[in-house]
Amino acid sequence: MTGRILIHAGFHKTGTTTVQATLEANRAALRPHARIALRPRLQALLQAARAYSTWRDPLSLTKVTIRAAPFFAGLTAFEDRSLILSAEELSGHMPGRAGIADYGAAAQILPEVVRAATAAWPGAEVTVALTLRDPADWLRSAHWEHVKSSSMTEGFDSFAERMRPAADLGAAAARIAADLHPVALHTVSLEQAAGGPLGPAAPLLRLAAVPDPVIAGLVPVPPANRSRDALLGALLDINRSIADPRDRGIAKRRLLDGDRSAT
Repeated sequence: MTGRILIHAGFHKTGTTTVQATLEANRAALRPHARIALRPRLQALLQAARAYSTWRDPLSLTKVTIRAAPFFAGLTAFEDRSLILSAEELSGHMPGRAGIADYGAAAQILPEVVRAATAAWPGAEVTVALTLRDPADWLRSAHWEHVKSSSMTEGFDSFAERMRPAADLGAAAARIAADLHPVALHTVSLEQAAGGPLGPAAPLLRLAAVPDPVIAGLVPVPPANRSRDALLGALLDINRSIADPRDRGIAKRRLLDGDRSAT
């Protein structure tokens, strides 16, 4: 097997959902050049990665290896095509939730994933890619996501003060790169890639050796998961005032669905 394996492992809130939507929308055009594995195919591995980022214990890390090995070993040969994995949970949970202060767990998770890939496909060239974002923008987007998707009641100013060190995604990537050596780690800036029609998907596809003429012919998708600051206060009020998880979820869905129908 002479192909490449590109592992796009986040980070969260750096355009990853748009990247994955672009890959999904263009599967047919990419098929001669790349095989694509997104979150639905990686669920068992992602569950183990999230668990390790929570518990940080040897048994949980062993489960990452146990889940990664059969995924790669179970793939049929993809010859001279590339294999692209894209899922931000390969770096564990997003920092900000209880017990998750940073992306430190990714420095242990990703080497295990790479070892499983190279053991199953020793002829492949394995590369890890991380998408980055300006710290201030990442903090706002991460806070929005936590408030929207969890019971977080913390206001933005407190969240930003608490999570400022974790927002330096470049520093997190450098620490991960040291643990991955000699496997190459590439970073893609969301801000620098935003000018192109495919956003950060284009530089990632180039890392997977997809030819530029193919990339130029792909269909763009609208940016996904954009935060809506106007709704943040209302979502915080719901989290602070509705204790029952089911009722809280219903109230949030009504708010968000109403906002979508108004646009």
